[in-house]
Amino acid sequence: MSTLVVVRKDEYAAIASDTLTTFGDRRLSAAYNKKAHKIVKFGHSHIGVVGSAAHLMVIESVLQEFSDLTLATTIEIYEFLRTLHPILKEKYFLNPKEDESDPYESTQINALLINQHGIFGIYSLREVYEYNTFWAIGSGAEFALGAMFAIYDQLKSAEEIAKLGVRAGCEFDCKSSPPIRAHSVKLKVD
Repeated sequence: MSTLVVVRKDEYAAIASDTLTTFGDRRLSAAYNKKAHKIVKFGHSHIGVVGSAAHLMVIESVLQEFSDLTLATTIEIYEFLRTLHPILKEKYFLNPKEDESDPYESTQINALLINQHGIFGIYSLREVYEYNTFWAIGSGAEFALGAMFAIYDQLKSAEEIAKLGVRAGCEFDCKSSPPIRAHSVKLKVD
């Protein structure tokens, strides 16, 4: 799967991920993958995706149709996801079934997002969360969260904290591996 993290500290937000792609027990490392990344740039935002390798290509393709979005608030991100869902079903052949007991159809996509407005989590039933300090998703998330919790007050840079979180995921999660990719943005002061 992956280790994907977002961090907000002082005037900056950062996102970082590992670069390993897996297909069951098969590993496609950055040494063999020309496009070894899990984070796409969209306008002033960086969006990182975990789960199926197909998600990243779908997100890269579909975002080309939404050039005017700012993704500044949780409700704006939610409305984008609500608009996106029928497109995923009709044009990208999304299978919206995850679990019979789910109250809504699933987008099957879990992602983290940073931009000048903050750090956000996006989940498969179109839940959107804005985080104050840091968060992680993917199979290495537990390791990343622990590492970032332990070091958050000691390090000054959001990007350093993010990289350290992903490094912990890569060290202990068998579905995560370096190199680490990271991006930072300066936060807009309200």
